[in-house]
Amino acid sequence: MTRRLLLLLPLAACLRADAEKEVEDLIASAATGLSAGKPEVFLEAFDPSMPEFEKLRNEVAGLTSQADLSCSIEVLSNEGDDAVRTLTLDWILRIDPKDNNPGSTRRQKTVKCRIGKNGKKWRIVSFDPLDLFAPPAA
Repeated sequence: MTRRLLLLLPLAACLRADAEKEVEDLIASAATGLSAGKPEVFLEAFDPSMPEFEKLRNEVAGLTSQADLSCSIEVLSNEGDDAVRTLTLDWILRIDPKDNNPGSTRRQKTVKCRIGKNGKKWRIVSFDPLDLFAPPAA
């Protein structure tokens, strides 16, 4: 019995490493979509049943209609298992107004998000703070 357990430990470590990479790839894909001006690609990373999803959708739509965006993300922590992961991210969002308006803005926030796996697909199920994506005040 002990021998079987020892044989399964590397498999468990491999699955955890795969889960870590998969959720980091999900975050990178979302950020790339946002930087490319494709809010729909960004929002695909989120579970539509997430609390305040509609608020997020509206804020991202407003922000992308007003500005070109560039995201830079550093993963500070990535913990959990192959079903649920909790990430802490250092997220930098550069906001450059469209229509040649001056006044680039840089936002930097420490983001906490929870990512869950539903079937074979990872989705962001909580994200804080959502105001990272709020359109600039007029």
